[in-house]
Amino acid sequence: MMTARIFSPALCFGLTLTLVLGFGILTPVLNAADAPAIVGDWEGTLDPGAQPKQRVVVHITAAQDGTLSGTIDYPDQSVSGTQITAITFREMTLHFDSMPGQSIYDGVMSQDKTTIKGILKQAGANLNLLLKRTS
Repeated sequence: MMTARIFSPALCFGLTLTLVLGFGILTPVLNAADAPAIVGDWEGTLDPGAQPKQRVVVHITAAQDGTLSGTIDYPDQSVSGTQITAITFREMTLHFDSMPGQSIYDGVMSQDKTTIKGILKQAGANLNLLLKRTS
């Protein structure tokens, strides 16, 4: 013989609260794990030959939907916050464009995810730029 199960409001509330809190605790952990390896701060030095070397700092962030964005600082020129207008990171390959300097960077991230080796195209010149993770 089957007996009817009784669902009390307290039991329903308790189950709902458990599910909500469980997802609330797990969501930040899952989001942190889902952050692309490219997110962070990267620093390198440009060597334009006859001109002085110039430090470059690239800041890359990701929105909750995974969209990447970023800025570039040139500390030796007292320039900061240059907007990256387009950025992609796929299969360990980074590409970004920035304005107003019309710079284009293409690089490949190392297996240990600590460096990106690439070429910065700026004002008609192709300059080697090794970016190292700083955060």
